[in-house]
Amino acid sequence: MEIRNIAIIAHVDHGKTTLTDALMKQNGGFQDEGVSMDSNDLEKERGITIYSKNTSIYYKDTKINIVDTPGHADFGSEVERVLRAVDSVLLLVDSVEGPMPQTRFVLKKSLELGLKPIVVINKIDKEAAEPDRVHNEILELFFELGASEEQANFETVYAIGREGKAHRKLGDDSKDLSPLLDVILEKVPDASLCQRASLTSLSKMPFDTPFDTEKMSAQVFNLGYDNFLGRMAVARIYSGTISSGNAIFIKGESGTRKGKITKLFSFEGITRKEVDSAASGDIVLLAGIPDIYIGETLCEDENMKPLPHIAIDEPTLSLNFLVNNSPFAGCEGKFITGRQIKERLEKELEINVGLKVDFSPEQEVKGQQKSGSNFFKVYGRGELHIAILLEYMRREGFEMQVSQPEVIIKNNNGVKTEPYEELVIDVPMEFSGSVIEKIGKRRGIMKDMAEKKDRARIIFDIPTRGLLGYRGEFIIDTKGEGIMNSRVTGFKEYAGEIKKRKYGSMISMVAGKVVAFSLANLQERGMLYVEHGVEVYEGMVIGNVLKGEDMSVNPTKGKQLTNMRASGTDEAIMLNPIFTLSIERGLEVMNEDEYLEITPKSVRLRKKYLTELDRAKAHRITL
Repeated sequence: MEIRNIAIIAHVDHGKTTLTDALMKQNGGFQDEGVSMDSNDLEKERGITIYSKNTSIYYKDTKINIVDTPGHADFGSEVERVLRAVDSVLLLVDSVEGPMPQTRFVLKKSLELGLKPIVVINKIDKEAAEPDRVHNEILELFFELGASEEQANFETVYAIGREGKAHRKLGDDSKDLSPLLDVILEKVPDASLCQRASLTSLSKMPFDTPFDTEKMSAQVFNLGYDNFLGRMAVARIYSGTISSGNAIFIKGESGTRKGKITKLFSFEGITRKEVDSAASGDIVLLAGIPDIYIGETLCEDENMKPLPHIAIDEPTLSLNFLVNNSPFAGCEGKFITGRQIKERLEKELEINVGLKVDFSPEQEVKGQQKSGSNFFKVYGRGELHIAILLEYMRREGFEMQVSQPEVIIKNNNGVKTEPYEELVIDVPMEFSGSVIEKIGKRRGIMKDMAEKKDRARIIFDIPTRGLLGYRGEFIIDTKGEGIMNSRVTGFKEYAGEIKKRKYGSMISMVAGKVVAFSLANLQERGMLYVEHGVEVYEGMVIGNVLKGEDMSVNPTKGKQLTNMRASGTDEAIMLNPIFTLSIERGLEVMNEDEYLEITPKSVRLRKKYLTELDRAKAHRITL
């Protein structure tokens, strides 16, 4: 049987998962109408793909392995490793928005690997759809990214993923996605026949180098976990046949070691099917090697040359994970100790390759560097990347607190560098002035601006440091009508000091239950994070102060009641809606001297030092 291996890549919300679901439904991949590739609770709630997933369909006696990838830049590491395991990609582009930052990122990675993308212009049923303009923009992007003539001569398919329709040409009569599947069969090489070429190009060897395609070789590009089988690996077979029970050699950066495959699974739809063996070109799931890692080569001959390691872009942000030591510690969580948090982070490292953790970071104590294990330093690809991990942990029953995210600063040959991002903003023209002004203050440099139908698309180059904490401000400035997307472009020279609007914290000076009478007076000073009846403790941040200075308050103070009555004293208390803290919002608004306390039921902000006296002492030490 012929095999085709493809990945579906695109910017966030351009329709990757919807198209994959439609392909599955039309070709027997889903038995239940309500099933989707986004099977995770968080993915369903947020409407985004977080982890890449494998599936397969059968069309005209051909098995098509499909990998659905995330579209958000923070999960770009998922896309990078998947591209090495496929022979072509479907590049989805929205027929209104056109190429976006993540479109550029995933296309650049595909072209560098020599893949020949098939372009799918999706959502052509939109009123504002302009497929011809989008096609020209994609062609320009191909040439801008250095595509070869063969790559730039791409096949284009027009689709309506939601309705499950595809057209080779605009105006063609089509009732399903068979035109797209026909293009895949025509343009994507048979995986079992193109292995010699794949191995040759991957190994950076000349084409006339002799290579034994009969001996088994495979490369791991994803990891999974099973409660009974332990750590599992998703691998692409490049040559030979892989069998269950076989003894193999695992080649990685640390050397060569032996292992044995205990279970072997093939993908059928979204389910896995146990098999005895699998042939060259297929994508399989295997168990039995507890220390397997992404990028390692599996082979049956110890002298076989390992395939090039899969390189992943480095993290850009770091923050500290600490044991929760607030007065409410242990009230809601099941897992609250440092050992339990460490074990959970170690387990996350097995499948989350974009994450790095320093389990014994150095800490500064009164000006001296000392090693300590009372916190763990976690490095991630962005605020959303870290927030998703924290959300998973709190739902599993973990309780912890985290510090303010910091950008990773590097020294390259004595030059201080920091991560930069390409920021693309779509806003109504009336708000463009205030957006340009704000981003300019955050060291953003405008590279391009285009106006269309009373909306402006503005492209900036901005330090990641300047972008932290801006999203909330952006929503307010554009009254919710702006769209903001970014991608990391690399490390550049340090931009210097960035001035942001500083908000002070409204700190509770007592423990107790919040009352409406007190909140009615406090809401005039700033925005509140808590509502009537919530339990607070000393040092907990209950709101922000617009003035920019911290203010200690008593939110538990009630109205003084007397037996005298007078007109005007019993007016109704009107409270403004509160700013409900979520993990992402908390990471955005927190200050340097605060922790974000995360429990299964609550998200709270608190000062690192809870009492006024301790905060004054800490301030004197730092001066």
